[in-house]
Amino acid sequence: MDNFTFYSPTEFIFGKDTQKKTGETVKRFGGNKVLLVYGGSSAEKSGLIKEITDSLMSEGIEYTILKGIQPNPTDDRVYEGIAQATREGVTFILAVGGGSVIDTAKAIALGAVSTRDFWDFFCGKATPVAALPVGVVLTIPAAGSEASGNSVITKLAGMHKLSIRTNILRPRFAIMNPELTMTLPWFQTACGAVDMLCHIFERYFSNTPAQLVNGYSEAIMRDIMARALELKVNGNDYEARADIMWAGTLAHNGLCGVGKEEDWATHRIEHEVSALYNVTHGAGLACIAPAWLSFVSKKNPDMVWRFSINVMGVDPERLDTDQIIDKGIQLLKDFYHDLGLTTSLTELIGKTPDIDALVESLEGNMGKTLGFYVPLSMDDCREIYKLAL
Repeated sequence: MDNFTFYSPTEFIFGKDTQKKTGETVKRFGGNKVLLVYGGSSAEKSGLIKEITDSLMSEGIEYTILKGIQPNPTDDRVYEGIAQATREGVTFILAVGGGSVIDTAKAIALGAVSTRDFWDFFCGKATPVAALPVGVVLTIPAAGSEASGNSVITKLAGMHKLSIRTNILRPRFAIMNPELTMTLPWFQTACGAVDMLCHIFERYFSNTPAQLVNGYSEAIMRDIMARALELKVNGNDYEARADIMWAGTLAHNGLCGVGKEEDWATHRIEHEVSALYNVTHGAGLACIAPAWLSFVSKKNPDMVWRFSINVMGVDPERLDTDQIIDKGIQLLKDFYHDLGLTTSLTELIGKTPDIDALVESLEGNMGKTLGFYVPLSMDDCREIYKLAL
């Protein structure tokens, strides 16, 4: 295990009816004028937004609203939010939703306190030093953004999908009521489970020895898979919803990566797909992850072999290493199929993707190589896209 610093300052308020504590929690963290950021009309129709605004008003907290944030969030809404936060004298950003909403809120929080273009922080031209505080009421467990300092935004000019990772963007609090997730469409629940697994993949598939970290990472992955299948049968299972919600947080708050060199190639390869073709991130990962595993296992089989046995449940008796790995990857694809997802990029997009365009954009955003478990050239990434077809 390498030296590490683990920093996870977010206060997690978990359980039934916890959204009713929004106002008092914002006030406790110093918010007196809130920019309330959320997505579509479902949060309004369910009564959640009114419940939250009532909670804010009961504590004497003013608010202004930025709504309509879409999946694969884009820079235009961030600029809109920055202008609104600046104009209204906002002191706190409150995100109600899932990863897209939270990532937008974080980007606004950066831009609202800086004279620089917020995109300078995402493309590496500048290092952030300050941000408005962010709080979260989580309604879609998937991205883990409620627990991380990460944000992913797509710049419409050129369709560049880039991320930032900084501890100053870790939310001050995350209110997490599993009951709020029971009305989610199954597709969102399924894609969320895939995203959680891949957040652990990016840390688990590493060349750094870390027995304890690997062990609990495997346990979380097994639980995500089991609970997701239970929710397919009964979407109102509170205990399964609670496990999935907390697993999404543990998958991305850094706990599964302590002391390890992380990879992140799978996410970066997929980001080009969701940027160019506007597919759901988790659905794209269901295509890219098995292809990445197939490619890297030929060059570095160790952790893929372990994953196949300890997570996918392959019985290694009378099987050689290649057979164990092949069976493990096939079982992962079978799991994705059981969720109702495809592992074919062609099927997902509805046509054969332009691999040259994907690789060109990937190289423009990430350079000539990416990943650490197996360092990948752009030719390697091209082969992974082909394997995902």
